[in-house]
Amino acid sequence: MPRATPSDDPQPQPPVQPDLDDCCHSGCTPCVFDLYDEALERYRIALAEWQTRQARHAAHTRQSKPRTRR
Repeated sequence: MPRATPSDDPQPQPPVQPDLDDCCHSGCTPCVFDLYDEALERYRIALAEWQTRQARHAAHTRQSKPRTRR
């Protein structure tokens, strides 16, 4: 069975924060900053899930390595 590599599960990337000039200041719903806040929350959740997977993968890798006697 092929082993998974980091490229199989890349780290999530944060959304690009809008510039202040990207807002038209007319009270749009949703505002570009509202959309950014939503994207940032999705990113934080995805990052936490990715970190959990990475920790699980690292623990599994450590357990599966053969131990050598000295």
